Amino acid sequence: MTSSRSDSSRPTVVVIGAGIIGLACAIKLQDKLASFGPVQVLLVAREWPASFPGAPSMHSVDYASMWAGAHVRPIPATTPQLQSEARWLKQAAVEFRRQVAAEPWCGVTCTMAVEHLEAPDQGYRNQDETSFARESGLRGYRKLPPSKLPDGVVLGYEYETYCINSPVYCGHLLRRFLLRGGKTMRRVLKSEWEAFSLRENTLFVVNASGVGFGDPKSFPTRGQTVVTDLAHVKKTVTRQNKDGTWSFLIPRFFDGGTVVGGTKEPGDWRVEPDLATRNRLLVAALNVEPFSHDEKSRGKCDIERVGVISDVVGRRPTREGGMRLEVEERAVVNQGKGLNGHVVHAYGAGGRGYEICWGVANEVVALASPLLQAKMSSRAKL
Repeated sequence: MTSSRSDSSRPTVVVIGAGIIGLACAIKLQDKLASFGPVQVLLVAREWPASFPGAPSMHSVDYASMWAGAHVRPIPATTPQLQSEARWLKQAAVEFRRQVAAEPWCGVTCTMAVEHLEAPDQGYRNQDETSFARESGLRGYRKLPPSKLPDGVVLGYEYETYCINSPVYCGHLLRRFLLRGGKTMRRVLKSEWEAFSLRENTLFVVNASGVGFGDPKSFPTRGQTVVTDLAHVKKTVTRQNKDGTWSFLIPRFFDGGTVVGGTKEPGDWRVEPDLATRNRLLVAALNVEPFSHDEKSRGKCDIERVGVISDVVGRRPTREGGMRLEVEERAVVNQGKGLNGHVVHAYGAGGRGYEICWGVANEVVALASPLLQAKMSSRAKL
């Protein structure tokens, strides 16, 4: 993926990273730049949306957006970090609702979600329909009566959610970006500041690189899931176990099977799937499987009848303290000239990239708007 030489002198905003955060930021910036004339957006990344589970892989474990189960699952906003994430999630829910109605082919599906908690904290216990709607923007919250809860579960509820077929969705967003005039470049950057050298007139850079180019607060969280052929699953089902692990089923509509998971292993750099983990995930998931479809059609699924399409390992780009969303200024040299470079950092979403992507993108645009106004005004005077 390359851009033509004629593009090199145009005023350009560079977005680093073609994961879900980078794609969302690139599209929202296109919306903002529409009123600024010939400014283009250049999306620079090492890896791009392409392959599907079960097909020969074209991606490393670090391209987490291709491996995500990807559904919207709100968490009670009991800390400042979770409050920020709730605000972004609520904005993402608005965008997913719009896309389901206007772009039904894009890879997003509205469906029901069921939650079963064995050891809920006070945030979950205090949650009700009003607080859930206020924090998430999602509809249909209803606590389940004790008679509807499986053994060992002390709190259960359901709500409307959005499931995202991640390879389909990222491919859709990239096509949308290109159709609207976006440019792409495949490049392995050593630093976010290197991006200023890619164009003569780089206005600013958005760093949606995931792990943040050596930020000491950033670390990988290994996740292992199993993509299966459980085509009858129509609801997401999540179970919190007493030992702190989680089991879930996520239907991946648009012929994507069902994602069975999953693990959260901070600081674990292993790349290969672990067979014992796969078996444990499948056994645990089958305990929640009967709740993934209508009660009248419930039946116990046998593990021998579950077809494994793909074992999936991805490294979620996590950051201590949550996402970094801020503007950094530094002196840079471009084309032999010194200038003040600005980078809008937007990385470290961990496992919540899809849930918060559009809210984060809106905040990136808000941070970038003063830079854009100042730099375009300065160029107009020259």
